Amino acid sequence: MDAIITAILFGVFGLIMGSFAGAQVWRLRARQLYEDKEAHEPYDKVELKRLKPLLGKKGKRDRSCCLQCRHALAWYDLIPIASWLSTGGKCRYCRKSIGWFEPVIELMTAALFVVSYVWWPFPLTGAVGWMSFVLWLVSLVLLVMLAAYDLKWQLLPNRLTWAYVALALIFVVLRFVFVHDIDIWSLAGAVAIMSGLYFVLSVLSHGAWIGEGDVKLGLGLGLMLASWEKAFLALFLANFIGCIIVLPGLIGKKLKPGSEIPFGPLFILGMLISYFAANPIVTWLFAVTTF
Repeated sequence: MDAIITAILFGVFGLIMGSFAGAQVWRLRARQLYEDKEAHEPYDKVELKRLKPLLGKKGKRDRSCCLQCRHALAWYDLIPIASWLSTGGKCRYCRKSIGWFEPVIELMTAALFVVSYVWWPFPLTGAVGWMSFVLWLVSLVLLVMLAAYDLKWQLLPNRLTWAYVALALIFVVLRFVFVHDIDIWSLAGAVAIMSGLYFVLSVLSHGAWIGEGDVKLGLGLGLMLASWEKAFLALFLANFIGCIIVLPGLIGKKLKPGSEIPFGPLFILGMLISYFAANPIVTWLFAVTTF
């Protein structure tokens, strides 16, 4: 019973962090557009005008607002899932549709928090055990933001990717120094598979096949996995799931051979599956191939 209650509490905490992640994604987008404008690079003028309230004013903290009518949101408009459901997915003030973007982010973060608690592969005892778990949860928030941003705008912001790499490095150093469950050569192999391979493809294609963001993300994911076997499985799963998603579109001619598909979310999904389910998946694969 205690484990169920704790899992529920982690789910609620995940909803709160998912709400934070959703809000920060929009702020990051607004800041990215503004910086592109300042650097005289191409940017969407209409989108920047729409998101400008999220930049805030000098010396003042920006407040969450409706992106349609720009009405500042009250505290009861910011309750994860509940606020969205209470208005039928519409703004309480202008009645325009909010969309599914924010509630999906909240639910996904909550689900990842619960799964992480239930299937966490290390004992949650002592300062190091809990510190590792907290770092993992924070990294999940970053991964959700990266996946959401890439899905919506096909871009992995440097702020998020480098923050994730830094967290992954702290995570792996912590386990290497205090838990002693990290093999340096296996860790190096994981980084080479998840990041090095795509770095080579990015250089050879001049960024046409693989973007720099995927290379940086792969570095963080490889550090987190810290195992070349898990990294190999993660890469296989990311591409396999990608094929399952893309092939129907190509067959139905909804997608063209040159269509750009955001790989970040697939990369992240492959890593998460491998992190928690590598052993049963490998066991199943060996059983199938032996049969």
